[in-house]
Amino acid sequence: MKPRYQLLSVLLVFCSLRVDLLTEACSCALSHPQDAYCSSDIVIRAKVVGKKLLKDGPFGTMRYTVKQMKMYKGFNKMQHVQHIYTDASEGLCGVKFDLNKYQYLITGRVYDGKVYTGLCNFNERWERLSLAQKKGINHRYLLGCNCRIKPCHSLPCFVTSKNECLWTDMLSHFGYPGYQSRNYACIQQKEGYCSWYRGMTSRDKTTINTTDP
Repeated sequence: MKPRYQLLSVLLVFCSLRVDLLTEACSCALSHPQDAYCSSDIVIRAKVVGKKLLKDGPFGTMRYTVKQMKMYKGFNKMQHVQHIYTDASEGLCGVKFDLNKYQYLITGRVYDGKVYTGLCNFNERWERLSLAQKKGINHRYLLGCNCRIKPCHSLPCFVTSKNECLWTDMLSHFGYPGYQSRNYACIQQKEGYCSWYRGMTSRDKTTINTTDP
């Protein structure tokens, strides 16, 4: 084999390894939508209408142009969102949006007047959200931002303070997102403790309290 072909082979192997490393680089802890809401600076519903790759950093930044439909959180940061920024590489937790197709729920943080989001933020097509999640984003999640949603990955697990709600979706064989993520909010009650709240739905007009679900 000629030297230049040997060099080309080495470069191809190195590049494939580099791609594998980037693909595995993004790792996110599971988060209940309420936690995602409460930890975000900006929460909006928007349609993505354009994108542009900015040549900054080794892999660049993708700037998405959005048509904002509604802002649920972030009025103290900015009145209107026009652009969303994310890493161009999914391996660095960059998120990809389809253009001119769907309305998205987009959450993110504000740095230097710009909204940044990624795979570890809660970004989802609006029609895929449950009714309870939409109500939570509208007002219920805000009522529980002083509560702590405590993940339970294996039994036994317990709440250790009155402001905790035990999140057990990870124990279900249905996986994530689970029933609590899609149907419940952890709300602070008048007595000061936090509990899961299901609220009123067309199928089941019940309020679930204390340790249920």
